[in-house]
Amino acid sequence: QGTQGWFDLKIGKPSASNFDKIITPSGGPSKQQEKYMYQLAGEIITQKKEETYKSHAMEEGNIKEAEARALYEMLYDVDVLQTGVCYKDDEKAFLCSPDGLVEVEGMLEIKCPLIHTHVGYLLKDELPREYFCQVQGQMYVTDRKWCDFMSYYPAMPPLIIRV
Repeated sequence: QGTQGWFDLKIGKPSASNFDKIITPSGGPSKQQEKYMYQLAGEIITQKKEETYKSHAMEEGNIKEAEARALYEMLYDVDVLQTGVCYKDDEKAFLCSPDGLVEVEGMLEIKCPLIHTHVGYLLKDELPREYFCQVQGQMYVTDRKWCDFMSYYPAMPPLIIRV
């Protein structure tokens, strides 16, 4: 994930991390749907992925992801298979990029948010609503039966919710 090749595979294709721009958790159309479709159309025409802003906190989160994955593997005594892009079928109409595949039926989605966000997730002890469409979309694309959503912040307990 994050390589130029990975970005190239995603050009013009809806991905699970953006399914919330198509549909809401309640099943209705997202207010961002039209803009997202225009973005995908533009990518198809230009064969380029639009540059997106990445804050320092987002870059730090990506760095912490390997640490989070290692902790998950230790806690559950499993190997997490890292993968790039997964397609639903041979048409490759839409895709997902899970943070890891776990055994035959599971997958892992890791978030490494800022401390205040992580504490909020811990207190609520549920899948954050903003990731519902992404997690459900990943399970649909990969035909996996479950997904462990993990929120991680160093020196704090992780939140792991099985969906």
